[in-house]
Amino acid sequence: MFAGLREKLQAARDRLGSSLQAAAASQEPEGQAAQQAAAPGPVQEDRPDEGRPAPASASTGFVDKVRVLIRDRELIVSERDVADALSELEMTLLESDVALPATDAIIAGVRKNLVGKHRKIGESVDALVLGALKSALLEVLGSGFDLGGYIRTHDRPVKILFTGVNGTGKTTTVAKIGAYLKGQGFTVVIGAGDTYRAGAIEQIGVHAGRLGIKVIQHQEGADPSAVLFDTVQYASSHKIDVVLADTAGRFHTKANLMNQLDKIKRVMKPDLIVYVDEAVAGNDAVTRASEFNRTIGADAVVLTKADMDSRGGAAISIAHTIGKPLMFIGTGQAYTDIIPFEPAKVVDELLEGGA
Repeated sequence: MFAGLREKLQAARDRLGSSLQAAAASQEPEGQAAQQAAAPGPVQEDRPDEGRPAPASASTGFVDKVRVLIRDRELIVSERDVADALSELEMTLLESDVALPATDAIIAGVRKNLVGKHRKIGESVDALVLGALKSALLEVLGSGFDLGGYIRTHDRPVKILFTGVNGTGKTTTVAKIGAYLKGQGFTVVIGAGDTYRAGAIEQIGVHAGRLGIKVIQHQEGADPSAVLFDTVQYASSHKIDVVLADTAGRFHTKANLMNQLDKIKRVMKPDLIVYVDEAVAGNDAVTRASEFNRTIGADAVVLTKADMDSRGGAAISIAHTIGKPLMFIGTGQAYTDIIPFEPAKVVDELLEGGA
């Protein structure tokens, strides 16, 4: 997942590491710098009077090449040391469809964690770079959203309204989350709130039948507010844990459809509004999420088709840009192809998964 972004971030990590290695070398005593150049692998802590060169590691990986150990000294990183590498990182992020505000925040975070810091060189340069990148990315990605934890700590039924534009996999996402919640031990009912298309009512009915989930539906053309009101009533009377409310896809520019969604909100009174879009849409997904959040509100985001997205820009950007957490990522066609978004795991995969 996000293979292209992972490759580019690891190249940026190498570039930053090389810059810091050069800065460290410029601060070393002449004899010690020569010894470092002769042995690019990890330097053993030999006593100065022994005069033995450190053995080179068999590994030719970046991490071994940039290890610098200097006793009783500090590496003080200046803006000049990392300026070119940060400029390249900025271009990498923008080319990967990371939104400008998120890109700026990442660059600022890396700079804050490196420039002007007094760091003992008892650890590898790569560790300094890796820590700075991880910290900056985690700050932008936010904390994620634990749906199971939310349900367990709120009154039942928990009512979740799904919104989004046409063709992004919203109905299938509702089914996948239904399957996920069943697997977590929750009872679920689905409301077929997309009454514009008979095909949508049939589609959610097929999904629900396969999953063994009750679905409440009316005929094509019915008022979606009435369908979802009946769904909530059913859940309350049958002590169901979660209501998943599907709705018709719509663009935020369609005033009549957004007014209808506002009516659904008033009638259903959802506990959570979840915006669904495609990861492959990149910055378009971020822009649309911002507009939906502004006009109707959003509490969390689900991105579909993440398995088809090598750039990863929307996943990196969306939480920071709209201030709402990413809840799930869709990674395929099967009902089990949906995973909770865990920022720490994503950052580890991006920065270390291919190392």
